[in-house]
Amino acid sequence: MTKQQDIKKVQRTLVGVVVSDKMDKTIVVKVERTYVHPRLRKVVRTDKTYKVHDEESVARVGDSVEICEGRPVSKTKYMYLRRVLSSPSAAVEPHLA
Repeated sequence: MTKQQDIKKVQRTLVGVVVSDKMDKTIVVKVERTYVHPRLRKVVRTDKTYKVHDEESVARVGDSVEICEGRPVSKTKYMYLRRVLSSPSAAVEPHLA
């Protein structure tokens, strides 16, 4: 075996918050990252939105989710939903009447 066959591609995983779930089998996830600006030496916070493939449509708006990179599904959708980390709707207790 050659060295290229032994090396597996590492999947990039990100954690973000669901912004929209209005599309069929697709959610929009906002991922926020911070870094130190090279010249100003200040901490800069940026965010990016990804269209994520959600086969079972389990994620809802406000959920914290883990997504991973994979094979492109469409022109703009190349991330897949790995799991739902936390849901704000599950944390709210039902009102007792």
